[in-house]
Amino acid sequence: MFEDLDSSMHMKREKAKARLLRKSSWWQHKLAKPQCFYCRQSPRPEEITMDHILPLSRGGYSTKGNIALACKSCNTRKKHYSVMEWDEYLRGTETTAGSSPLAGSTIPTSLSNKRSP
Repeated sequence: MFEDLDSSMHMKREKAKARLLRKSSWWQHKLAKPQCFYCRQSPRPEEITMDHILPLSRGGYSTKGNIALACKSCNTRKKHYSVMEWDEYLRGTETTAGSSPLAGSTIPTSLSNKRSP
């Protein structure tokens, strides 16, 4: 019961922080030259969303380091996945279905925990 209460309070607090970040000069600067964090396309203004790289529902926070500009399509498809889970999902989809839901997209290597051989 207390975990649910803590989770609910966490979500409310972090969503309020995200609303403040949307008004910040940092976010306005990102909007000036929009590029989706996931597919690297330049979305139209009405398609721009603020994505929590580690979702709030998974314990993420509304900080500049955890927020990225994403197009609606990528943000909707990513759902509640972490970047690593999303990368694994895309790789699995590419091998089983022949194409990923975000054709041509890759997760930036700076966010990958994969080690080189």
